[in-house]
Amino acid sequence: MSALIEMRGVTKTYGAFTALNDVTLSLSDTSPSMTAVAGESGSGKTTLARMMLGFINPSHGQVLYQGKDVARMTGAEQRQFRREVQPVFQDPFDVFNPFYRIDHVLETPVKRYKLADSDTKARAMIEDALKRVGLRPQDTLGRFPHELSGGQRQRIMVARAVLLRPRLIIADEPVSMVDASLRATILDELKTLNRELGISIVYITHDLTTAFQICDNIMILYRGNVSEAGAVERVIGAPKHPYSQLLVSSIPLPDLSKAWGGEEIPVSEASAARPNPGCKFAPRCPHVMEMCWDNLPPKYVPDSERLATCFLYRDAPVAASDDVASVFRPPNHSITTTAP
Repeated sequence: MSALIEMRGVTKTYGAFTALNDVTLSLSDTSPSMTAVAGESGSGKTTLARMMLGFINPSHGQVLYQGKDVARMTGAEQRQFRREVQPVFQDPFDVFNPFYRIDHVLETPVKRYKLADSDTKARAMIEDALKRVGLRPQDTLGRFPHELSGGQRQRIMVARAVLLRPRLIIADEPVSMVDASLRATILDELKTLNRELGISIVYITHDLTTAFQICDNIMILYRGNVSEAGAVERVIGAPKHPYSQLLVSSIPLPDLSKAWGGEEIPVSEASAARPNPGCKFAPRCPHVMEMCWDNLPPKYVPDSERLATCFLYRDAPVAASDDVASVFRPPNHSITTTAP
């Protein structure tokens, strides 16, 4: 499978702190997909997004875009990369200059990348992009950022990305700062861009519900480590890793007889104080074994279309080292394995 973007054994450290540890993934160049990267705060989601965007370089490993190391691209290659890989950030207000009208943030990429040879064509492109994300140009253009709602500002940033016809959009918590009535609208717009324009989406989130609704695949991170990854129906529908199970059990259900919060797993003082070079979830895990404290579990394949980094599945095959990157695949494909 040819890859649009790959992370090969990527680790990012800041002094003694490891923000991301040995993460490998790959998105297909020929089958545009929607992939969620999920986990609680501090799990490494934003660090992963910033490395995929080329904003920071890994301490170890590589980020490759169409086979080229992002950290070693030439000026021309980097310019093409910047056009084809677009971000949508959590707080769009920080992106806007309050002294410029909304038009400025849309006109700038058109001029920088010479997308139109006349003002008339540029205006038509901008209006088309706004309509694609559900905004009326006549009600949006000419206004200042503070005159628009948070949802409108977020959709303008999606429209800006659409203008460049990117291959990949990396959306870092794109709906966490808008009200519930707009979340479904913005996420549906991202899904439409994926289906109609063939744009792959990496959706960074802590919300498993929306990930399940719109994504094909998911990777769950815990303290910088991959806990589980694979087809979203398998990982969220029947989670294998104890951390994934904890996250799924915390999704509120429309049943007033059940408390919101699922199974809260406390961390005992003894567990918290114990040296732990092994599984990072061990202090919170209800299934912890002695081997978990001293050894990092490999990426097991408990069933097709899924990886689980947990010794509970030590009798299952271990994912082949060169195939871990291919866990995100279209349906009806399986993962090549080797004996454990």
